[in-house]
Amino acid sequence: MKRFLTAFVALVTLAWAWQLFSTAGTVAGLPANVWVVREQALTLTGLWSFALMSLTMVLATRPVWLERPFGGMDRIYRVHKWAGILAITFAALHWLVEMSDDVIKALWGREGRLPKDHGSSVLEAMRDVAEELGEFAIYALLAMLVLTLWKRFPFKIWRYLHKVMPVLYLALAFHAAFLAPLDYWTQPVGLMLAGLIAAGAVASLLALMGRIGHRRRVGGVVESVAEPGQGVTEVTCRLDGAWRGHRPGQFAFATFDRLEGAHPFTIASADRGDCRITFQIKALGDYTRGLAQRLKPGQAMQLEGPYGCFNLPTRYEERDQVWIAGGIGVTPFIAWLEALQAAPEQAPDADFYYCVRDRESDPFVARLETLCAQLPSLRLKVISSARQQRLSAAMLDDRARKEAVTEVWFCGPRGLADSLRKGLHEIGASRFRFHQEAFEMR
Repeated sequence: MKRFLTAFVALVTLAWAWQLFSTAGTVAGLPANVWVVREQALTLTGLWSFALMSLTMVLATRPVWLERPFGGMDRIYRVHKWAGILAITFAALHWLVEMSDDVIKALWGREGRLPKDHGSSVLEAMRDVAEELGEFAIYALLAMLVLTLWKRFPFKIWRYLHKVMPVLYLALAFHAAFLAPLDYWTQPVGLMLAGLIAAGAVASLLALMGRIGHRRRVGGVVESVAEPGQGVTEVTCRLDGAWRGHRPGQFAFATFDRLEGAHPFTIASADRGDCRITFQIKALGDYTRGLAQRLKPGQAMQLEGPYGCFNLPTRYEERDQVWIAGGIGVTPFIAWLEALQAAPEQAPDADFYYCVRDRESDPFVARLETLCAQLPSLRLKVISSARQQRLSAAMLDDRARKEAVTEVWFCGPRGLADSLRKGLHEIGASRFRFHQEAFEMR
């Protein structure tokens, strides 16, 4: 993620620099004129912000063709989130540079101030409107950033506020189109800006028309609802014949209530070809806490998907393997194990660590034991914190072959993932490849 965003910002900076150094007069005046520095800083921060916001809008359309390069839709959403945060940060910096004119006048005076690009009276009027729209959009984006990072803010309200983003983007696109320097449109930076505006505008319109993911939506009904354990709801759905099936480990956006909207859940069952899927849903928020009481068999629902690249590794992948599940993060592994029941010979030689609070009361231990009993090459190890047990990187190192690379597949709490990553890095980062389901959509 960091490398991609760094490269993306660097590409935008390169386009800006190309235009800057192709204009000899601008370069000659740059060292001695603070007004030129301010003008270029204003342009560059604006380009950074708008380019990242365009990227954010494109990734919000859930582009399946980018799943493989990014490593899954969960990672696309992670880049989407951080691109948005960076875009708003640069927008704030852009606004601060814009507000610096009074400070510059007080310290250096008006001498050397650059004249504005002149155009027709219509163009000037449009620029005034674009400037007002841009300032309003920046204030709105800053407020949205605060609400996004404030995890206690109710998701239901945040979700509706988030629907305003396409409108704010179109306001920013108008701002960028009319306030970009006129000479930009004959340079590579102008072509880049035009491409960003077009891509972001199309993405925004798709969002406003509710067309995101429409080709991957199918209807269905809730077939059964159960509570296998405290705070866990098991939902089995029967989907329409248009369902294209799924790979073990993928997730989908389920809509059980149109007012509530779609929520992403990992599919906790293998694809048997009968258009039936099962979710194991942990009560982690206002919506999921009362789900078992609200859902009824026969109730209509809608599914969008499948998405994700947390794919089942097989015996034919020669590298050493470790599977790690924490809490409800066990759901993709349940789908893996169910899929392997039909072809046990494809099961890899792997240790499977399942981290729980209390082994005795956990709703999935017995199910995992039954599934793993049919797969001799898999060794299930339940780590129970109630028994003062804790999984550590040292435990993984003890079972790994020193001469081989170990593939670690992880799905669970971020704290546990960070702890294991840090420990494995200290042991030797080159000896482990850490695959993690980055399942965070906000």
